[in-house]
Amino acid sequence: MKNTVKFLIVLAIIIIISISALISQNKKLSKPNDSGGKNTVQEKEKSEQQKAEEFAKKMRPKIEKDLHEMDIHHFIKDITFENEVTISPMGFIVVRGYVNDEPEKFNFSASLKYRTKEIGSMSYSAELGDRFENWDNFDPQVKEDYLNSLSKKEREQYLKDIGEKE
Repeated sequence: MKNTVKFLIVLAIIIIISISALISQNKKLSKPNDSGGKNTVQEKEKSEQQKAEEFAKKMRPKIEKDLHEMDIHHFIKDITFENEVTISPMGFIVVRGYVNDEPEKFNFSASLKYRTKEIGSMSYSAELGDRFENWDNFDPQVKEDYLNSLSKKEREQYLKDIGEKE
């Protein structure tokens, strides 16, 4: 009987200490921090979308560099990025944009890898891809056939864009 009473007293003391420790911990978490707000986990963590947008902004110079490397004819005058950044089902961060103020004609898309901090892939419209073409790698007839498939106005513009006509 004495052992049972001692056991209950010890158990009650442990319970009281545990409850006061929990209350003390709860008070610390709910105290305002130095900036005046509550220091909660939700405030510290950024949403996945916010992280993606910040990462996309950091990667813009690298995307620009890759586009300029593809632009062997120095066609690109300016690059514009769209504000919308998306996260694909595969986890890539997708950034879209266009060059030379022609979003319908000269657009591109870059899939970014967040973990490795690199560009996974780049895709661009057919019109923009044509401006990147190195015709030295083809038989001259292939280039001639391509130019003949364009209207006179388009052909003149294309030759201007790749620096073969002023």
